[in-house]
Amino acid sequence: MLELDFTQIDWKEIGTATLDTLRMLGASALFSFIIGLPVGVLLYMAARSTSGLVRFGYSILSFIVNILRSVPFIILIVAMIPITKSLVGVSYGVLGTIPPLVVGAAPFFARLVETALNEVDKGVIEAAHAMGSSTSQIVWRVLLPEARPGLLAGMTITIVTLVSYTAMSGQVGGGGLGDLAIKYGYYRYETEIMILAVVLMIVLVQLLQMAGDRLVRHFTRK
Repeated sequence: MLELDFTQIDWKEIGTATLDTLRMLGASALFSFIIGLPVGVLLYMAARSTSGLVRFGYSILSFIVNILRSVPFIILIVAMIPITKSLVGVSYGVLGTIPPLVVGAAPFFARLVETALNEVDKGVIEAAHAMGSSTSQIVWRVLLPEARPGLLAGMTITIVTLVSYTAMSGQVGGGGLGDLAIKYGYYRYETEIMILAVVLMIVLVQLLQMAGDRLVRHFTRK
């Protein structure tokens, strides 16, 4: 029978790893939203354009987004090591993990944005056109407000996905709870630390999902 002893755990190290995970998660989520939102809006607008040149541009952008979404994150983080090092000076640790996290999550979020915008009632958009609204006015005053619940749901899904990405980054020294679980739980057979890291990540995901669901319900029209 497996015997567990949690009295020997270095709680300070657990706390540091948890903070590292939150730092990676916060920074990568912020940049993923900043990049993914305009890309998603651009995909939505370009797909409905009657211009052949714009449609061609949509095909290229859509292809790039699909490629980035298709690459497994563990491969992406290794493939981006030279780029990451040139951008932030290091290819490991919390700072070195953020660029691959953004590249992995931003295209994913962009597709969720496009999907949320596709669900906006076309009648509302046509009414805005009829009133002489410009494209930018339609985007900021009609599309984004009407798609708010879907966008919030997409943000929640993206953040939860990023939690799993931060765990995978531990395989290549990315820091955080994933790195702690692999370093101690896998290589040193300290099962207590692995279990604790898993429990903390489950709690984190549950809290994020609950907060996201609550926001979606709040902004969904009854």
